[in-house]
Amino acid sequence: MHALTPEQYARLGRLAEGWTHRYLRDAKRQPGFNPRLAADALCFQRHTDPELGEQLVGALVTPVSLWLVMVPAADSVEMPEVGSHHWLALPSGEYPLETVALGEEAWCRRLVLLDDLSDVTSRQAASRLAQQLMERVMAERPPADGGA
Repeated sequence: MHALTPEQYARLGRLAEGWTHRYLRDAKRQPGFNPRLAADALCFQRHTDPELGEQLVGALVTPVSLWLVMVPAADSVEMPEVGSHHWLALPSGEYPLETVALGEEAWCRRLVLLDDLSDVTSRQAASRLAQQLMERVMAERPPADGGA
């Protein structure tokens, strides 16, 4: 597995900043808002999508939710239409992602996996949750039992 470049880490930082700029004010009014958390792009790794080419796949933890996220590995990719969908094929299965804009420069394809993080006690706990998520979605799904 290749390490991400400094430019890719910077883009992931802009992704978290974009979420904060776009959603934080509204998120604070939600009943499940967790003030112990902040938007953070975590556990990203390279993934080659048959249709889109090289992508970065990881988790975006926010004070209200946890997203499975995919962004292009290169900065030069133009944002698709907001609301458009793409199926992300990972070893554990296929995931329907929706394109969302997070500001002027930041956008991603996402699937909200958890929409209530109110009981997560710290940013470290959120990081562990993101790591567990990524381990699950990147692991091969065991074959279905055909017997009995």
